[in-house]
Amino acid sequence: MKVFLRGVAALLMLGALAGPGLAFAQDKATPDKTALVTERDKIGYMLGMDWGNSLGPIAPDIDMAAFERAVRNGLGGGKMLLDDEKAKQVGQALLARITARNGQPAGATKPLPDVSKEDVGLLVGSDVGRSLAPFKDEFDLPTLLQAVRTTFAKGHLLMTDAEARVVGEAFSKRSQSKIEAQAMAVAQENKTAGDAFLDKNKATKGVYVTKSGLQYMVLRQGAGPRPKPSDRVRVNYRGTLLDGTEFDSSYGGQPAEFALSQVIPGWTEGLSMMPVGAQYRFWIPGALAYGEKGTPGGPIGPNATLVFDVELLGVDAQ
Repeated sequence: MKVFLRGVAALLMLGALAGPGLAFAQDKATPDKTALVTERDKIGYMLGMDWGNSLGPIAPDIDMAAFERAVRNGLGGGKMLLDDEKAKQVGQALLARITARNGQPAGATKPLPDVSKEDVGLLVGSDVGRSLAPFKDEFDLPTLLQAVRTTFAKGHLLMTDAEARVVGEAFSKRSQSKIEAQAMAVAQENKTAGDAFLDKNKATKGVYVTKSGLQYMVLRQGAGPRPKPSDRVRVNYRGTLLDGTEFDSSYGGQPAEFALSQVIPGWTEGLSMMPVGAQYRFWIPGALAYGEKGTPGGPIGPNATLVFDVELLGVDAQ
């Protein structure tokens, strides 16, 4: 049962590791439950079992105090407890440790690559916390952490695998319905905001509107050929949301090259109007961009209106 995507999963693809039963410290201020009474308890315990089983192969490398602190921090939307460089180093060290452990015969005592258990706990706990954050009101966190500890230690669980599966399936259905409802609400908000912006923007001097609703402004005119939908183009570009947030850019790197027929409709239409050497600004309605789905996981939301500054550098006729 895999309810969530896990960033640490790549570290576990090398295979399950046999580890001894371990006893982990816990916050004694919150005594372990002896029975699961509420639905929040059951959901929390199910999620804890699921995470405990998924992370079991690296349980010996995890400091539980750090893990629990990072989970709480991630659930609360706190700043990452490890910076990007440190997280990369820890991930690489953990991967090396897993690789070395997998390559040892049973009973071998060859030293494994060093890794800080506290750092592993912070790295993995942050991953868990961020994954669970959208559902934090649905489960009891201490119960979830209790299930993780018990699963790691191969102790007596308060829920069978079959019971966890039933709870998980029901929870997944409710969560999916909630996510879909939230996405629909965001899509409508984005469409309303985009329509209002475009309605005002079309009155701006120098802004033109095509029949499809695409808006554009000529920032620099060009004198070269215009691409056909079947051509490949070479461009520099910068894309932002209406609030100015940049989500993509070719500046600082190499120009982008692609077939004009393989991009969003707003780009296909817009670049077809541009002569080589020109620079245009496009305001692309959601329907001509990434539509009702946006980009999975962000940063472009459903029905989001996008702004692109595009320089057409060259055309390769097909």
